[in-house]
Amino acid sequence: MAREDTCKACEGAGILADDEGWQYQCSVCGGDGTYDIDDISRPARVMSVDENNRLLD
Repeated sequence: MAREDTCKACEGAGILADDEGWQYQCSVCGGDGTYDIDDISRPARVMSVDENNRLLD
């Protein structure tokens, strides 16, 4: 994987974690660790959160 294609949000891992340590699929790259034309053209999605602002997947 080329360095310029690596997702900068998850650093290529495909997984993000919140401040409490909960892990979830990277919403920027879709979980594959690379940021490419498919990710750029995908529309943004609104994510649901609970009363503590934890993501609900």
